[in-house]
Amino acid sequence: MKKGYFAISFADKSKFTTTIDYLVNQLTNIDIEILVFVDKYHFEPHQEKEMMTGAFAEIEASDFLIAELTHKSIGVGIEMGYAFATKKPIIYVRQKGAEYSTTTAGCSESIIEYDSKEDLADKVLSVIKKINYR
Repeated sequence: MKKGYFAISFADKSKFTTTIDYLVNQLTNIDIEILVFVDKYHFEPHQEKEMMTGAFAEIEASDFLIAELTHKSIGVGIEMGYAFATKKPIIYVRQKGAEYSTTTAGCSESIIEYDSKEDLADKVLSVIKKINYR
């Protein structure tokens, strides 16, 4: 079973719960497990080292990373940088009309702009089927 890491800022997660849940269900249907780090782990403000150690370990254990960056996030950027350094394919996703990040795009295997949860799931499924896992 392939495993993906879903990166999104903790502050923005609640705005995307329905979309992320839909995507996770669609990927589960084709035997792809998605870890949404901010859902699985909870840290106190003084546990920043533990948080990043855990994030990096989960990224290493994943086959690819999906970065939701409708709203730019330093934390997601760090997760992407780590995934890029470890040669994991990165799928950069953002809602239509959201600001485009050239830095993010420069690290990404694929860039997806979406307008609904169904549109996102369809596009991510298409990309995953074509990813060359390193």
